[in-house]
Amino acid sequence: MSGIPHDHYEPKTNPEKWMHRRLPIVGLIYDTIMIPTPKNLNWMWIWGIVLFFCLVLQIVTGIVLAMHYTADVNHAFASVEHIMRNVNGGHMLRYLHQNGAMLFFFAVYLHMFRSMYYGSYKAPREITWIIGMLIYLAMMATAFMGYVLPWGQMSFWGATVITGLFGAIPGIGDTLQTWLLGGPAVDNAALTRFFTLHYLLPFVILGLSIVHVWAFHTTGNNNPTGVEVRRTSREEADKDTLPFWPYFVIKDLFALAIILAIFWALIGFMPNFLGHTDNYIEANPLVTPPEIVPEWYFLPFYAILRAFTSDVWIVIAVNWLTFGIVDATFFGVLAMFGSIFVWALLPWLDTSSVRSGRYRPMFKIWFWLFIVNFVVLTWAGAMPAEGIYTNIALIGTTYWFAYFLVIMPLLGVLEKPLPQPATIEEDFKASLKSDKDGGPKGPAADPIPAE
Repeated sequence: MSGIPHDHYEPKTNPEKWMHRRLPIVGLIYDTIMIPTPKNLNWMWIWGIVLFFCLVLQIVTGIVLAMHYTADVNHAFASVEHIMRNVNGGHMLRYLHQNGAMLFFFAVYLHMFRSMYYGSYKAPREITWIIGMLIYLAMMATAFMGYVLPWGQMSFWGATVITGLFGAIPGIGDTLQTWLLGGPAVDNAALTRFFTLHYLLPFVILGLSIVHVWAFHTTGNNNPTGVEVRRTSREEADKDTLPFWPYFVIKDLFALAIILAIFWALIGFMPNFLGHTDNYIEANPLVTPPEIVPEWYFLPFYAILRAFTSDVWIVIAVNWLTFGIVDATFFGVLAMFGSIFVWALLPWLDTSSVRSGRYRPMFKIWFWLFIVNFVVLTWAGAMPAEGIYTNIALIGTTYWFAYFLVIMPLLGVLEKPLPQPATIEEDFKASLKSDKDGGPKGPAADPIPAE
């Protein structure tokens, strides 16, 4: 599995041996749950089980909802109301599915930010990072198409705006938009396509997630120090690791229980807190909502999309150089997709030889500014595209690209890292000593809460 010396499954009874020779599924499960895991993992490593729960929740609730949903523009809105009012437990299933998507993105953002802080994208885990980014893109596509299905006002106009962006591509835009929608506008063909893909993509995400887990089991798990587990002998590996079961499974389940308590409280008392009231009005192509706002997890990229107006100097320059081919809308589309693309390139843009941000004092400052910038862009994306909000979005977009394309490459040259522990065992003992002494001391100190 990970190349770390450890016990493997050995069948004992004759039926077990017979099964193991033909289909070693028990051995695969055993090696997965007993995989040696760095013993110094902190509480930021609990998001994996939350993401697994969310994926299962979305698939199960989605299958049941699909049994009662009608993918037709004349009946879609009514079928959702039928689910809410007439299907046994239908309102709860829909609220679980709706808010489960929000928990899914909340957990995936924290999972990605943790990976960025501790350098989990660095060699030999670049492929793991890329697979994770593919999962993220599939999640975004699935969520967007799912948002269209209730066929409310925000569903219809959100689909109209986002699919209209493809029409801004010079030359092929109109053809691409027509192919995507199955016609000249958001109508029945588009709704049918979105429903089909919304149903299919979660299983693609499931497959990618299995490959993602396989990838980091192959390379071994990263940890807060960024120091690799010693693999020269079984004795040294045992000093750096603990079996995933029961230690980390119980810890993850405890964290999941706390998160689910909050999640259930949200569903029980304010299930529409993060929703939009306009989506409880049936879609009307003749009435445009005052503000077209996507779900919160799309807002940073929506802000980037709207940041580039026709009076921004770089848009004017590019428009002039391309003889009017690249206008403000197309530039915004390029910026939006480019912001995700540079995020995916992080393993190659970060030139530092030190993996964990714990030992990179300059990196910490820029990283936390990136987190603040992400929150600001989320806020700016929910505001009207006018006045100071456009300027704030433009500043946030500038920092986003500067972080990946300028700051991360330069930090590897300019930054002087702090001393790192020689082994995971050394860091673990320092953490225990720090806990006994009443506070963080030495290299084990970390701004992200540790065990």
